[in-house]
Amino acid sequence: MVEKKFVVPEILPILPVRDTVLFPGAVLPLTVGRESSLALVNALMGDEKLLGVVAQLDPRVEDPAAADLHKVGTLAKVHKTVKMPNGNVVIFLEGLQRIQVVDLISLRPYLRARIEAQPDLNAEQDSELEALQRNAQDLFRDVVSHSPQLSDDLHSVAANIDDPGRLADFIAGTLPSLSTMLRQELIETPSVRKRLETLIRELSKELEVLELRSKIHEQVQEQVGQNQREYLLREQMKAIQKELGESDDSMQEIDELRKKVEEAGMTAEAKKECDREIKRLAKMTPASAEYMVSRTYLEWMSSLPWSKSSGNQEIDIAKGREILDEDHYDLEKVKERILDYLAVKKLQPGMKGPILCFVGPPGVGKTSLGKSIARALGRKFVRLALGGMHDEAEIRGHRRTYIGALPGQIIQGLKRAESNDPVCMLDEVDKLGRDFRGDPSSALMEVLDPEQNYAFRDHYLDVPFDLSKVLFIATANWMDPIPEPLRDRMEIIELPGYTGEEKLHIAHKYLIPKQATEHGLKVGEQLEFSDDAIREIIHSFTREAGVRNLEREIATVTRKQARRIAEGKLDKMVVTPEIVREYLGVPKYRTEKEVEERVKKPGVAIGLVWTPVGGDIIFIEATRMRGGKQFTMTGHLGEVMQESMTAALTWVRANAERYGIDTDFFRKHDIHIHVPSGAVPKDGPSAGAAMVTALVSLLTGRPVRDRLAMTGEMTLSGIVLPIGGVKEKVLGAKRAGITEVLLPADNEPNAVADLTPEILGDIKITYVRTLDEVLEHALSKEVVAPPPIVPEPKTKTPQVGPDAPRAIH
Repeated sequence: MVEKKFVVPEILPILPVRDTVLFPGAVLPLTVGRESSLALVNALMGDEKLLGVVAQLDPRVEDPAAADLHKVGTLAKVHKTVKMPNGNVVIFLEGLQRIQVVDLISLRPYLRARIEAQPDLNAEQDSELEALQRNAQDLFRDVVSHSPQLSDDLHSVAANIDDPGRLADFIAGTLPSLSTMLRQELIETPSVRKRLETLIRELSKELEVLELRSKIHEQVQEQVGQNQREYLLREQMKAIQKELGESDDSMQEIDELRKKVEEAGMTAEAKKECDREIKRLAKMTPASAEYMVSRTYLEWMSSLPWSKSSGNQEIDIAKGREILDEDHYDLEKVKERILDYLAVKKLQPGMKGPILCFVGPPGVGKTSLGKSIARALGRKFVRLALGGMHDEAEIRGHRRTYIGALPGQIIQGLKRAESNDPVCMLDEVDKLGRDFRGDPSSALMEVLDPEQNYAFRDHYLDVPFDLSKVLFIATANWMDPIPEPLRDRMEIIELPGYTGEEKLHIAHKYLIPKQATEHGLKVGEQLEFSDDAIREIIHSFTREAGVRNLEREIATVTRKQARRIAEGKLDKMVVTPEIVREYLGVPKYRTEKEVEERVKKPGVAIGLVWTPVGGDIIFIEATRMRGGKQFTMTGHLGEVMQESMTAALTWVRANAERYGIDTDFFRKHDIHIHVPSGAVPKDGPSAGAAMVTALVSLLTGRPVRDRLAMTGEMTLSGIVLPIGGVKEKVLGAKRAGITEVLLPADNEPNAVADLTPEILGDIKITYVRTLDEVLEHALSKEVVAPPPIVPEPKTKTPQVGPDAPRAIH
């Protein structure tokens, strides 16, 4: 290529530029906007249009002087000018040669300076310079091949440059990694060798960085699997959606979860676990299964009432008493215990809640009492039904490794309550099961222990949760199935059954208004129950410790009146015993006359029993038949009850002579004792006294006195031992129409404490210490049937006469 010769003028207009260095041989488009620079461009005349391009020392200076410019620049030729709409001008410059500014002549209307040409030094071709040139070309080729910013054609251009100085300037103007300061240093360096050495050093650094970048990229690509590729693609999609203004649902979800976690007020350990889970969630794809697991966990954690309580409202003892009386009749012992708790809570707000356990037959108001306690305390109420629960995970929760895992019922109940101090009713705790899946009653031990439940750790949450503010109330029908360690953690409060008069008050005050409201009737205007009608329902159709069946029968009668009104019969109905029998049918339970009839015959005694649904009476029947030494016991009896019958027979045989009984009665007769209701299992020692009474009544012919029942365990020495369930048994006797009850003398303190005159009514309590006293009070004086008389065995009449045998001496 033949280079065009040009003459370097002595005085040259100077164009100051910011952060730009023009090398000889390079073509550069440059935008000109300063007033002085525009004046310079407009003043260029002729074909040459030469000017000097010199970089500013400080690019922030708007009107540079001589002190603001570098001393070395480039002589450039303007090939083309383009005017822009905004008034700026784009000029296309070609660098021709290095120049040095000797002196600045003028500043206005543009800079003009006296210059000198600066030729290349040390440009003589030798082996060293050729080696530097080839090394620079090779390094530049490698840089071009590794750099995504440089075109592959640049390598060919550099390979065709023979002049070392031009090669150095070409590489310096093309390499994007060179800083403006280093470019100015290269433009100020006249020595070709030094320029090539500097460029080789910079090219080596750049090549090392590019190779390392390529190596890292390859390593990352090898490690990226399907999930990582999806993540990268989704990240790109997010960026695209952001540019398009579209929403990113997954990121919004994560931001919302993060905000919920911050506002939940959870403990430091729980907060740390949630933060770790959020970081994992941000790296997952929404389509993965783990994403939903983590998201569900965070939603549970953020929705729990970690620091949310029912409020520090003032405790009003009088209002608490009013609420308890409004919802429940009687139950004074339970109400007193709750009011005691309220009083202590008022004086010591930080006290731990007691663990109460209400034990009583169905229908006496255990569950509804829990609701009243919550209302009196101003707290939320949560009921957990434990009946039939077999899996301990229902209490502690499932670990998150299981599909569909959830927290236990305790944590779920707190979430529903939206409070960390609700009243939690553990209903039917005596009906917990146990199998290969675990023992829920054992899991409840931690929950119901105030010394441990402040750091209850649910398997699903896997962080401690404070349950010490929760007031736990358990309910049970009877205590025997509850394990002793669990029973030890609870304060037992017994709720016995109601008497007939108590049921009468409950029916008038609660049950009838409730059923009338539910059936759209008005009490007093459209429906009214007489006392006799309610008593008829109580004694002939319900016979229960609670009031659940009573309410059910009242609802039946109420529906009949609702139907009458719907049919146009708008008159008020006063319910009488006759109407009760008309609507409810045949009485379901025996009357008092039936009880009297069954004990008229000797050998029948009435005992008292305790059941999970309240107390009741049982008949013990004894009979005899010709035979000898056979003792039969029937009636679905347990081992303990059979042993009591055997002991009763032994005592009667040992004391037969004292009561005028043939001492050989068991040798001559078989004895059979039967307890009716044979389909119902029966067990326990408390019917021992009644068994002795039935046997003595049978063998002496003296019937048991009318409407008299008894209970008590017997010994072979004739002592009557104390029994349990005194109140329930006496109430059961009262419901059956019994007028006198024989109780062991050692149970007198229990009877005095639990059986008030209002409860006893017409029942007479007689305390006995021995079986002799039992028989003295139980048996009537009149003999209805004589004791069994067994004829003597027939003997042959001695023969007289000649045919009579004779003794042989």
